[in-house]
Amino acid sequence: MTLTHLDKKNKPRMVDVSDKNPTERIATASGIIAVTPEAYEAVIANTAKKGPVLQTAVIAAIQGAKHTPDLIPMCHPLMLTSVKTDIEELPDLPGFRLIVTAKLVGRTGVEMEALTGVSVGLLTIYDMLKAIDKGMVIQNIQLESKSGGRSGDFRR
Repeated sequence: MTLTHLDKKNKPRMVDVSDKNPTERIATASGIIAVTPEAYEAVIANTAKKGPVLQTAVIAAIQGAKHTPDLIPMCHPLMLTSVKTDIEELPDLPGFRLIVTAKLVGRTGVEMEALTGVSVGLLTIYDMLKAIDKGMVIQNIQLESKSGGRSGDFRR
């Protein structure tokens, strides 16, 4: 098996995608943050001292997706055409599910951008609520679906 991120001398490298045809590529990822009832209520009532938690998490998720190659060493800088977010309230947990969809027309996929967006968005919720709840748990960060490219489509 050949590892794509190592050259023939076993040195790390970024994969050359210049011979691939540009196609529309879309990836959706999600993750959950479980919080205490007190922290959940602070978010819902918009009384968290650091400000609007969910709105800030959306901005952070978009920034995270856009800055993925700055954080993940072998990721290509991509010209994203869209980053969409959705946050589901999970009162029975309690907590929140963040969904990020990244899109572009290009030569490589956007799975890492969607996953990074989810991770940064959930970490932002953690940061904004840590004064209320130090026991929050970020869980189940996962790729939900992807389309485009040679490897075909994936749906969880």
